[in-house]
Amino acid sequence: MRIGIAIDAACDLPQEFLERNGIAVMPIAVKVDLQRFKDDRDPVEIQRFRNQKLGSRSHSAETEASSVEDVQNLFLQRMVKEYDCVVCLTIMATRSPIHDNVIKASFAILKNYRPVREAAGIGGPFLMRVVDTRNIFAGSAPVVVEAVRTIQAGKSPAEVRERAAHIADCSYGYMLPRDLNYLRSRARSKGDRSVSFLSSMLGTALDIKPILRAHKGETGPVGKVRGFEHGAQTLFDYAAKRVQAGLLVPSLSLSYGGDLDDMRNLPGYQALTRVCAEAGVEILESPMGITGMVNVGEGAMTLGLASEEHVAEF
Repeated sequence: MRIGIAIDAACDLPQEFLERNGIAVMPIAVKVDLQRFKDDRDPVEIQRFRNQKLGSRSHSAETEASSVEDVQNLFLQRMVKEYDCVVCLTIMATRSPIHDNVIKASFAILKNYRPVREAAGIGGPFLMRVVDTRNIFAGSAPVVVEAVRTIQAGKSPAEVRERAAHIADCSYGYMLPRDLNYLRSRARSKGDRSVSFLSSMLGTALDIKPILRAHKGETGPVGKVRGFEHGAQTLFDYAAKRVQAGLLVPSLSLSYGGDLDDMRNLPGYQALTRVCAEAGVEILESPMGITGMVNVGEGAMTLGLASEEHVAEF
């Protein structure tokens, strides 16, 4: 059975990894002022967004996840002909409508795929499996990586879905924002009052950065540090300790809202890469997607890994 994978564009993974494993991306439309962008993880489009230097105006951007019709078209025009089963991995349903849209689209897809496959000379049924990664940005990556690994190991669609759902429950995504005022402005534009004016102003004045965590469909602060570089060092040190303790997926994901070389020059990065190399853990680095930069600001960093349950102390 040919099993494929489709992901939400807000899951940060390198383009090379997506292409090598034939992973389809369900795009997100982004509109900033009069500029329109298609967030489908294409590095060229990500760079075009950064070149526009939209800066503080991006906090009022409009984003639109793939609609039910968009998902139907993707599958009926392409996926049902290329695969016998597709596992759809979406970012947390509590933060995006994409999971519900895929569920709704699946009914029409499973009802109408037969003529499409027959016209292409393909027999047999077509299956869909939908999994909420319960995470976002680099935090969703471990689920995708594990789905690829189980497919390559020859597992059945049921086994792939079950394993992906298990890793989703064990995935931890961390974010270090660079600009608290931007984060507050974006939150307010979406009706989220979780970042207060006072905290953002104090944070900016004292250069205090929160460390935010996404886990099991919930997001919130788990620590605070003084200065972005100190925050990066703190996160890299934490990740190194989790790698040494043993990960559930031998992969660690990083995404950065800027030039990746700037991220690689942050304190703690080189030590983390050495620990990962010694443990046989692959580091997957990617530019943060357009949707990520719009929501959390350029220059932010996210980190994702799958681990046994633990308490992170920052």
